Amino acid sequence: MTSAIFGETPYPIRSDLEQATQDAWEFLEKPGNWWTGAERTSLVAEVRAARDCRLCAERLDALSPYSVQGKHETASTLPPAAIEATHRLTTDAARLSEKAIREFNDAGLSDEAYVEIVSIVSTVMGIDSFCDALEIPVLPLPEPQPGEPSRYRPAEAVTDSAWVPMIPNGGAGENESDLFPGRFAPNVARAMSVVPDAVRNLLKLLGAFYVKDVGNLNARNSLDRCQLELIAARVSALNECFY
Repeated sequence: MTSAIFGETPYPIRSDLEQATQDAWEFLEKPGNWWTGAERTSLVAEVRAARDCRLCAERLDALSPYSVQGKHETASTLPPAAIEATHRLTTDAARLSEKAIREFNDAGLSDEAYVEIVSIVSTVMGIDSFCDALEIPVLPLPEPQPGEPSRYRPAEAVTDSAWVPMIPNGGAGENESDLFPGRFAPNVARAMSVVPDAVRNLLKLLGAFYVKDVGNLNARNSLDRCQLELIAARVSALNECFY
């Protein structure tokens, strides 16, 4: 079977999955809020390099990632702090701490730039994992588009209980009113809200790859709510997700 974006596949792929993937890959090509299109493409390459990075593998096996020193096997000339953040998010996210975020800050990586990296890592890992599950090649690197980052930061974003600024519940301004239609949004949905386009990209992917209406997990699914929760919990446990 042939897919417009995935190529030859052993199974048919739903059109909404194809469209969501296409939209996400085009999203990665464009300048973001804090990184250019070329830098975002380099971040995609670093996600993939991290999977085979010997330093990352040694750190993952160690009691503490700080006990292993060395150099990453890199795929770009991005700043060292960006490479470090990308590799750790890709291979050992469960052991990231507020201390690590502050170290990134001290090395010149702002909270906003870090959150955009989180968005890119999660997007690439999700789509690459889908390809791995189907045993098909991962997508080629995005083609970077010209332009400068917008440097847009929602004025409502504040630092309170999280390690990075977020838009508070009920505090979204007019520009972000589409992100959280209700007054309450769980922290996991607000985690990237200092970079609103990252949230929009995430919601599009969730709608196709997980469930379109998070508030109604029984809608448009062949699996019932209990089955969905069981699979989600199992995947979270395998990924050592502390949330």
